[in-house]
Amino acid sequence: MDAVELIKSGLENSTRGVKRTLDGMTADELKWHPRPDANSIGLILLHMARSEDNFIMSLIQGKKQVWETGGWYKKLGKTVEDAGAHYTEEQVAGFVVPDIEALQAYAGAVREQTLNYLEKMNPEKLDAKVEFPPDRHPPFQPVVGGILLMNVTHLAQHAGEISYIRGLKRGMDK
Repeated sequence: MDAVELIKSGLENSTRGVKRTLDGMTADELKWHPRPDANSIGLILLHMARSEDNFIMSLIQGKKQVWETGGWYKKLGKTVEDAGAHYTEEQVAGFVVPDIEALQAYAGAVREQTLNYLEKMNPEKLDAKVEFPPDRHPPFQPVVGGILLMNVTHLAQHAGEISYIRGLKRGMDK
């Protein structure tokens, strides 16, 4: 398996895990948070899609995000500026979870663009440098392959959080 196929497999594994965890969850469960300043499952789902959109469209490709080009911010009742991250405690407590089907449709539209990008990928492109905005520059020289791997890891971590929150709300294996 080459590196690009491994990245695709990692993305699919995270998606499959999230879908399995969401199966049968109610709208109330999606907006529940263990404490007022802790993320709900719905907020984490938005964050996952927004992060992938940012990593793949903006950082790697230098394009406008699906969030904006597809009008998803309107469809989900958010603002175009909503990055899906770095919320204050008050914003977390007051976060309104969008319709789950619409949220999943946005995540699907983002993933479609990610897979389209990966279809054109070759091993040499994985080593291309990625330019970050000066205010967001990491302490290392990012390359495309590293950002793609960071995205897979990021999604997997949040898939685990979603499963954990479901367990906190429902109990073990429920």
